[in-house]
Amino acid sequence: MDRLQAMEVFKQVVDSGGFTRAAEVLRMPKATVTTLVQNLESHLRVRLLNRTTRRVSVTADGAAYYERAARILAEVADTESSLSLTQASPRGRLRIDVPVTFGRRFLMPALPDFFARYPDIRIDVGCTDRPVDLVEEGVDCVVRGGELTDSSLVARRVGLVHFIACATPEYLAHYGVPRHPHDLARHRVIGYFSAKTGRIMPWDFTRDGQRIELALEGVVATNDSEAYIAAGLAGLGVMQAGRLMIEEALAAGKVTQVLAEWEISPLPIYVMYPQNRHLSAKVRVFVEWVAELIATRPAIGDRAI
Repeated sequence: MDRLQAMEVFKQVVDSGGFTRAAEVLRMPKATVTTLVQNLESHLRVRLLNRTTRRVSVTADGAAYYERAARILAEVADTESSLSLTQASPRGRLRIDVPVTFGRRFLMPALPDFFARYPDIRIDVGCTDRPVDLVEEGVDCVVRGGELTDSSLVARRVGLVHFIACATPEYLAHYGVPRHPHDLARHRVIGYFSAKTGRIMPWDFTRDGQRIELALEGVVATNDSEAYIAAGLAGLGVMQAGRLMIEEALAAGKVTQVLAEWEISPLPIYVMYPQNRHLSAKVRVFVEWVAELIATRPAIGDRAI
């Protein structure tokens, strides 16, 4: 029996809350996962897990073993990462999750550069705007925008999303051009609501030290960034769009910026990973690469434009 593998499998079963989900994360047959845990229990001569038809729970011995196994696996990962850093190219499979628009418009077009630098790394990219449970879903790191709410994650700020208020020329010709943020109360606007709370995000504007925050009832609201931009391009109303998302349409004249003399609060971008995982070489080089890449793009860099 490969005891390190058995430890890893047992830890994943505990982290995932069951054999089926652990097998999916580890990409193993469920029968193999079950057998490895059973062999580990036989070797240790203790029961690590209580199993019923509905759920799996950790025994007292299993909880104690989990803590020690987690430390051992972390030390092994740290040792391997240190050795990997001395190599020309880190290797392995990396699972990440990024916002939809960030993935489609920014990350995917830039990945050839990453693979040219690190040809032995393979990446599984999830593109979602929803909150992700990194441990439960077996994700190594995520890129997310917004203020930090999960203190269990290590976070590195790598950029800012800069916004503009804009609408299609056709919309503005029909409804008029807002001259002041308060004018938006008489306009049709497009809302964005949190996938986690369902709350529609307020709009904010700042000029000469004056800050205005508006709770606007949108004619339509969505929790998907691509759908949000599509609604704006369809002429449904005024939107607050990230420059990264709208720069091509703006350059092509498909939308026109409004209230340009007012600043909209930028949204910080973070790369995050669990505290209880050592930052492996493959994660480390990805984080550094993303930070470097973002710094070259004014639309999402720390320098406002």
